[in-house]
Amino acid sequence: MVWKEAVSVLQKAQELKEPPLMFTVFLASFIGLAFFFYLISNHRTKAWRGIPPGTFGWPLIGETLEFLGCQRKGNPRDFFDSRTQKYGNVFTTSLVGHPTVVFCSPEGNRFLFSNENKLVVNSWPSSVGNLFRSSLITTVGDDAKRLRRILMTFLRPEALREFVGRVDSMTKRHLAEHWIGKDEVTALPLLKRYTFSLACDLFASINNKDDLDRLWLHFMVFVKGVMQIPIDLPGTRYNKAKHAANAIRQQLGSIINERKIALEAGNASPEQDLLSFLLSNVDEQGESLTDNEIQDNILLLLYAGHDTSSSTLTVLLKFLAENPHCYEEVLREQLDIAGSKEAGQLLEWEDLQRMKYSWRVAQEALRLFPAAQGSFRKAIKEFIYDGFTIPKGWKMYWTVNSTHRKSEYFSNPETFDPSRFEGEGPPPYTFVPFGGGPRMCPGNEFARLEILVFLHNIVKNCKWNLVNPGEKVIVDPMPAPVNGLPIKLVPHDSVYI
Repeated sequence: MVWKEAVSVLQKAQELKEPPLMFTVFLASFIGLAFFFYLISNHRTKAWRGIPPGTFGWPLIGETLEFLGCQRKGNPRDFFDSRTQKYGNVFTTSLVGHPTVVFCSPEGNRFLFSNENKLVVNSWPSSVGNLFRSSLITTVGDDAKRLRRILMTFLRPEALREFVGRVDSMTKRHLAEHWIGKDEVTALPLLKRYTFSLACDLFASINNKDDLDRLWLHFMVFVKGVMQIPIDLPGTRYNKAKHAANAIRQQLGSIINERKIALEAGNASPEQDLLSFLLSNVDEQGESLTDNEIQDNILLLLYAGHDTSSSTLTVLLKFLAENPHCYEEVLREQLDIAGSKEAGQLLEWEDLQRMKYSWRVAQEALRLFPAAQGSFRKAIKEFIYDGFTIPKGWKMYWTVNSTHRKSEYFSNPETFDPSRFEGEGPPPYTFVPFGGGPRMCPGNEFARLEILVFLHNIVKNCKWNLVNPGEKVIVDPMPAPVNGLPIKLVPHDSVYI
């Protein structure tokens, strides 16, 4: 299986626009060397006494090719299921250049979430860290707590409530320009641009078309290289992502300098967006974030606010088309809310709290196709878990794929059923699309805001049918229908835009 994936990478190298010959020669030499060492590498786990069972796979690349390959085939669970059947709910592997212990149970999720800064710390592979630098996902301990406190001041519900009308207004404009009046659209690319424009506006008031277009081109290159084998050679996705990240930082740097001048002159408000907020506020020690910290964290939030939300909205549209009874219930709820508003009145925070069924539908979409597949931790000391030794410095990985579609926790797990989120909802630590514990995704409330406002505006104006029923969803690195989800729009008799 691993050899097959390696050959597949060689074949894809031929498709690269930048020096494919050098890249292909390098990969051929690299895989040839890996084959020479394979028998030794495949048994390295025996050198570590007491660690969970498993294998490290190939030298350097480990089992990363198979890990990514299962995602791109639309079956990310296969990687984990094949190993839990063989080794149990805790196993050893090697991902993105690091020995890694994978936790595959609600108990494992609880253990990792509750032991942050005690036994483990958040720790993405160094290749990801090099892209996001001094952002929240790369910092640990007191630095992480400081960053999180500052960011959460802006991302908490009390602050986001002030932006609901702004999001509603932008959503109406987007739908009027790109959806309403069209017979057919392809949802994913439109939703990617929508969520990106929304994040740019709320985080840095970037709404000039030329600025957005330039940032968008760099950003599309960047997102494709985040979770890749860290081969930093011209032509690889990872190398392209590094250059794209630097170009994004340069553009953000210019925006930061302009905003500082505007704030000093009183031509910008400290509350107008995240950038103004970060430039105008200090932490408990009276220190402001550096320009580099601001650039890195806005880059992180653009990535999280764009890619995850566009993925979730796309699969949500797919599920509503496949389950018309759910669509009708969402429509009923949203028309009740629309009917309570004055003509031209925008949505408010209180309206989102009334969208209870709509949010259950979104949660069920997140259960079946969670935007984030999991996250890494690192052991800050050696410890014992479930009778196994976890060495200091090793990576750990928890994954939604170990619980979200398991019949032990969700009855008829392949069925789209929003009612499973009524009442107390799923058992603890089985539904974890936003993670948990101190490192829970800080943008979960922002994602909820994006999803519900878009859902409100699209369902009250039209319904839709799938052009390709049964269109396959792959994960690269987020869930995405292979053809971008083309849909035929059927407007209601009354249009509410």
